[in-house]
Amino acid sequence: MSGSPNRRREVDVMKLITSNYEVNMGTDSLNEFIVKFPGPKDCAYEGGTWRVRVELPPNYPYKSPSIGFLNRIFHPNVDEQSGSVCLDVINQRWSPMFDLLNVFETFLPQLLLYPNPTDPLNGEAASLLLREPEKFKDKVKDYVKRFATENNSLKTSKETNNDDDEDDDENDNANDIDDDDDEVDGFFA
Repeated sequence: MSGSPNRRREVDVMKLITSNYEVNMGTDSLNEFIVKFPGPKDCAYEGGTWRVRVELPPNYPYKSPSIGFLNRIFHPNVDEQSGSVCLDVINQRWSPMFDLLNVFETFLPQLLLYPNPTDPLNGEAASLLLREPEKFKDKVKDYVKRFATENNSLKTSKETNNDDDEDDDENDNANDIDDDDDEVDGFFA
């Protein structure tokens, strides 16, 4: 039975590849790889493409994978600098019944569709979502344009920190404009 976790690892990675996810193995190992993840439809993250790092521990599937966004994302439950994800189903309630396809087809889309500002890794995002949901949505869309388009999704969070610092003053001024006359969409539109 010692080969079972390795076989499961192979099967789960193959499921991702055959489900039209772009998987970059980078090495000959099935322990670490990057998956291209599109933002879910009908939300502020729609149109974004993220590179998600996956690390499988030696005792996968009995222990959960480590998941992290490589390009920047503005979300209460994702650390903006490291890309670490705070998601109970991955971090605390993982079960060997789950597989990598569950992570990319269910868990991560649900994370983006339904952010939890009461358990944040990014306090700024959580506070903005709670206080001013429309400004939160605007900032998410701005991050999608700046860091999660096809060209920018190749940059890592660390590489985009300099880009963000240069643009902060410009975006702060843009947020001061009174947009009460604009049509207001729902949060997820």
